[in-house]
Amino acid sequence: MSDAQNRPIVQIDVVSDVVCPWCIVGFRQLDQALGETGIVAQLRWHPFELNPNMPPEGQNLRDHIMEKYGTSAEQSQQARERLTALGQGLGITFKFTDDSRIVNTFQAHQLLDWAETQGRQHPLKLALFEAYFTHGRDISDPDFLVAAAAQAGLEPEAARAALDSGQFAAPVREKQQFWTSRGITGVPAMAFGGKYLLTGAQGRETYAEVLQRCLAEAA
Repeated sequence: MSDAQNRPIVQIDVVSDVVCPWCIVGFRQLDQALGETGIVAQLRWHPFELNPNMPPEGQNLRDHIMEKYGTSAEQSQQARERLTALGQGLGITFKFTDDSRIVNTFQAHQLLDWAETQGRQHPLKLALFEAYFTHGRDISDPDFLVAAAAQAGLEPEAARAALDSGQFAAPVREKQQFWTSRGITGVPAMAFGGKYLLTGAQGRETYAEVLQRCLAEAA
């Protein structure tokens, strides 16, 4: 057996929302750290809703940010420009427009919960990030969610059945409650080896340091 096969696997639990730009930023930084260190990780995504009361029709993104955080239109534009520039260095294409919308993500989280049972949660999560931030797709639309599931290698009819049944609604709520009861109020939040919790996009260097610490403790 090779050294790589003998190496301990670090469990990383990532609490996030699919409309959170810092969540995909944080993941890409983590991915860089994994590549740099050569550490093997088992990644698991967990649900968090930034806006659980968002109505079905959603809201204009700029209006939402200004209303929620009290920022001006100029500040909102500057934040978009900073994120876009940061994304370019991480291979993320943020395409914000005046028509960009924030949407309800509860059904997306239910589909992700189902996808985990199929072993395809990670590719679906990345597909939803790209669909929302790069292509401006409505990830609250069940028809689009089914199409995204197919893109991620899942059976579309089974994805539709999972959404229509509502059987993953309660489990998603339970998982959300689990993390919020442990003090998670913002995302991304990453738990390394069930021991170290980092909130926010902390950067490649910080993630690499924590990964190496986990590896050393497991050796």
